[in-house]
Amino acid sequence: MDILTRIKKEGLIFDGAFGSLLMQRGLPEGVLPEMWCLEHPEVVTGIHADYVASGADVLTANTFGASALKLKKNGLEKRTEEINRRMVEMARTATQSDNLIAGDIGSIGEMLAPFGKISNEEAVANYAEQAGFLEAAGVDLFIIETMFDLNEALAALRGVRQGSAKPVFVTLTFEQGPAGFATIMGNQPEASMQALVAAGAAAVGANCSIGSDAMVRLAEIIRNTVSVPVIIQPNAGIPTLQKGFLHYPEDVVSFTRNIVAIKQSGVEIVGGCCGTTPDYIRAIREAIGK
Repeated sequence: MDILTRIKKEGLIFDGAFGSLLMQRGLPEGVLPEMWCLEHPEVVTGIHADYVASGADVLTANTFGASALKLKKNGLEKRTEEINRRMVEMARTATQSDNLIAGDIGSIGEMLAPFGKISNEEAVANYAEQAGFLEAAGVDLFIIETMFDLNEALAALRGVRQGSAKPVFVTLTFEQGPAGFATIMGNQPEASMQALVAAGAAAVGANCSIGSDAMVRLAEIIRNTVSVPVIIQPNAGIPTLQKGFLHYPEDVVSFTRNIVAIKQSGVEIVGGCCGTTPDYIRAIREAIGK
């Protein structure tokens, strides 16, 4: 069964947060995550395995910050292929027969021209290279996520399409203000989702920044805007700093209740973002079933 048919038939559940679990399991503060993960593959595979055990259909490879332009900031651009390949291998070790692996692609971390120094063409080439490495490593699909600039999301989508013919999901990160939802660049959800679909995204949606309460309404807006599958991955609420650690206020019960509401609005693909754990994914699986 191909991925889009599977989505139409039964939907998909993605995994949850990853970076916070790395910190809980030994990633020291101030240490470059990519290098630490290369040296501790058992930790990375262990997190993936916990999400598999919780009922996740899709494991997100630990490649969010593994494009050459992002790695160059720490002098690791020559290890881009190795990092992407190894992270996919770590995820593959944890998979069972029906699990999918998504190659994760995140922002470069700098503004594109005309607001920044990176041209659209450089961004596209950067993402095409990473997508090529992930394709060679054997990912089943791609997730471009946590994008706050529609232009960069479109550049990433264009780059991935150059490097692979596999499905590409794209999620932007929105904030809620008096005028409604928008990215920090002012991109509105309706126009953004339509632009991503027109550019070839197989599924579109939102992740991060806001909790599941607000995401219920945003999910409805997106679902009513596009005809392709929608993917929604909220935070477990808006975090606060408590005793030096980020605390996310939404517990498993309240988060799961909102995910059920999101599913009932017609959203096919759900999962978690910051503050969520395998416990959240397990509760979602138990609530919505197969």
